[in-house]
Amino acid sequence: MNSFPHHRIVVIGTTSSGKSTLAKQLAEKIGGNFIELDALHWEPNWAEAKLEVFRERAETATSSQVWVVAGNYHVVRDIIWPRADAVIWLDYPFHIVFWRMLTRTIRRAVTKEKLFSGNVENFWTHMKVWSDDSLFHWLFKTYWRRKREYPKLFALPENAHLKVIHFKHPKEAEEWLAKI
Repeated sequence: MNSFPHHRIVVIGTTSSGKSTLAKQLAEKIGGNFIELDALHWEPNWAEAKLEVFRERAETATSSQVWVVAGNYHVVRDIIWPRADAVIWLDYPFHIVFWRMLTRTIRRAVTKEKLFSGNVENFWTHMKVWSDDSLFHWLFKTYWRRKREYPKLFALPENAHLKVIHFKHPKEAEEWLAKI
């Protein structure tokens, strides 16, 4: 096992903050499993896994000794957070995550990148910012809520065991990761 002090880590933040990228890089550095909650949640054709299936997948995925989870799904938080020993919060300025989302969405549209369960994002769906299917809509809906919600979650007695690592800019996370 790596000498890094944390072995079960959850990376949270708003959509397009870089959760999966950081979690994957960290998992490689500490020799742990990379667990992407989106991959456990999404079925082919963007169908959501049944709740009991998703929860079972999360339970199984976090049963090992060393892992890094990327994701915010509240319906599995009661499984993952009690097992974790640290949470990394990517709390970046809105303009940074918006720009990341825009460039990622364009890149995925051009390359037709296959995501979870072979799904491909539809560029025009995301451009319909009034639609619940749009990631831009999701960003506008959740960005400020998460800023209020996470500190309250960290303050709960059941989360007192978690070491919270809070990054307010991607450079902070990059510098921290480089030192591991």
